[in-house]
Amino acid sequence: MIDTVVLVAAVVAVTLFFAFTNGFQDASATVATMIACHAITPRAGVMYSALFSFLGAMLGGSAVAFTTETLVSVSDAQLMVHVLLTATLAAAGWNIITWWFGLPSSSTHALVGGLIGSGMAGAGRGSVDWGLSELMGGELTGIAKVLMFLVISVGIGFISGLLVKRFSMISLRNSKRTVNGTIRHAQYLTTAVLAFARGANDGQKQMGIIAIALATGGLITMHQIPIWVRGAVAIAISAGTIGGGWKIMRTLGRKIYPIKPIDALSSQIASSSSIVLSTLAGAPVSSTQVVASSVMGVGAGERVKMVQWAVGKHIVISWMLTIPASALLSALLFNILAYLSTV
Repeated sequence: MIDTVVLVAAVVAVTLFFAFTNGFQDASATVATMIACHAITPRAGVMYSALFSFLGAMLGGSAVAFTTETLVSVSDAQLMVHVLLTATLAAAGWNIITWWFGLPSSSTHALVGGLIGSGMAGAGRGSVDWGLSELMGGELTGIAKVLMFLVISVGIGFISGLLVKRFSMISLRNSKRTVNGTIRHAQYLTTAVLAFARGANDGQKQMGIIAIALATGGLITMHQIPIWVRGAVAIAISAGTIGGGWKIMRTLGRKIYPIKPIDALSSQIASSSSIVLSTLAGAPVSSTQVVASSVMGVGAGERVKMVQWAVGKHIVISWMLTIPASALLSALLFNILAYLSTV
């Protein structure tokens, strides 16, 4: 049998690695449009995003972390740690697979799928808080809350991108080309807000996992996030951001729609609004999904035929595959770990 404390340490290490992969997956989303319209160089862009992602993870609150903590519950301490370990391993693995193929995927979907697969493999359907009975009563909790906000956030991103683009076309219709300079500078503010919101939302997911592991091991009390956990996750996400996700950045910045400065600004405004609202609601969402949908919305706001919907289709397919794929992978890893623990 593997000692529980050793497993808790393993969960912390793997979760920080997952935070790193989350950084290079979603960092590309926060600066892709800004880089694509030449408002900032790629190297400076990822450093800028890393700074505000770090601040977001450190200062962005704990509501999303507490939501993450409620998704799976297992009474046996060692079994619970097994669930967390294999869930984060599966999520990190899926991030690497989608990054390799340059597909903007959802770290949130990957983590949710991982928790579902491991939870069901270890303790059955009852270990997962599906939130269905509460949903019938008009309350959003558990998996239902996560999935609902994942859909809502993408919808807000697309519609907001379309509306902001239409508004900009009307308000700037008589402007000179020199206005692009002002628009490029304005993106430093909108990108900072987007990166901060992304760091706050994404960082709290990993903080929640580590907090559960530490509480399960008797090292802290529940609903407590030590400052060292917050700092470690913030550093891991920032390091992943600096590592960059250049393949994904090319997909978001160049392949969906030919982005101009005003398009980048419109996308950032739409994305920031969606992620901030979701974070305040304590809902873990995918910043990559939101940014991708806002870019599509901006393109549709100018001319529907200009959007490369075929690329969007591949992105949507990867989103739909993420939860079941990461669930299957985590269930497989759980069974392997359970077997090794008995040897």
